[in-house]
Amino acid sequence: MCRLLLYKGKQPILLAHLLTNPAHSIINQSFDSRLRIDHRRPLNGDGFGVGWYDSDTDNTQSSTTPCIFTSVTPAWSNSNLVRLAERIKSPLLFAHVRASTQGTVTEANCHPWNYGRIMWMHNGGIAQFDKIKRRLQNSLPEELFLFVQGNTDSEWAFALFLSFLKNPKAEKFEHQELKEAMLKTIAQLNAWAEELNITEPSLLNFAVTDGESVVCVRYISSKTEEAASLYFSSGTRFECFRPGHYRMIKADRREDMVVVASEPLTFEKADWLTIPTNTILVITPKLNVLLHPIKDKFYTDERGVEVKMGEEVARIPEPKAQIMAHRATVYSQAYCAT
Repeated sequence: MCRLLLYKGKQPILLAHLLTNPAHSIINQSFDSRLRIDHRRPLNGDGFGVGWYDSDTDNTQSSTTPCIFTSVTPAWSNSNLVRLAERIKSPLLFAHVRASTQGTVTEANCHPWNYGRIMWMHNGGIAQFDKIKRRLQNSLPEELFLFVQGNTDSEWAFALFLSFLKNPKAEKFEHQELKEAMLKTIAQLNAWAEELNITEPSLLNFAVTDGESVVCVRYISSKTEEAASLYFSSGTRFECFRPGHYRMIKADRREDMVVVASEPLTFEKADWLTIPTNTILVITPKLNVLLHPIKDKFYTDERGVEVKMGEEVARIPEPKAQIMAHRATVYSQAYCAT
């Protein structure tokens, strides 16, 4: 199972603060992944990729399309990655370490990928993709069919996503369009699985951005099983208080940055919220974080948190449940401090 990370902030951040310096950075997760579902592949050593947008705002081609660096070497042993991370700053970053489930170990199969200004990565796997692949390919326009260079289910899913955009080469996208294309991608994959009597669940933790908005999902095509782990943290700054140890500072209620990761980068439990299973998360250009349950045939309100209300216990459906519980903890701590 792969590991992924993304960052969007008002200010550029040094890549090292996310990729290499934290004690549980995504680079360390490549050999010390603690929340993986598939224990048959204990290492994420089949390559890695980092994609980022230039912090300049001159609207040139170089600033609106991402720069992507990939390699088939394990992330933990790539000295060039360390050197780049210590020099590059970006307001929007995608990072991915790979444990291959589909496709060979080549740079063409390393995440993330981009099409114009759109960038995409995936953690998980499309169940029995060999049966679905031909239908997916036949559904694509010629240009998107020829765009795919590798042989992973993830890159073909990206092409499918692009086919649901009005114009995948557009200079600007509304976050609502990216969200709708993501939901259509999941719905289409589920429809093909049903047509082909595929009952094995697909793990579809997808993330996409146009350099302004971010859309990601934590999803599994099952009513009873949990999707691959995914967390988010938001605040005003990501601070190192001693070597290897970071925390998200929340100076007030505004959000100046959002980090989404397969596993928390810090050991501060209050910093991170679990993105609920079968939920879509949207980060708008103004850094508003929107969480919505995906209400398809695999939706169930039994996924939630039990909250004691007086003498009664109520189950609050996700994603509101966890946010309510988190806010109650924060307010309680603030009240005790006074």
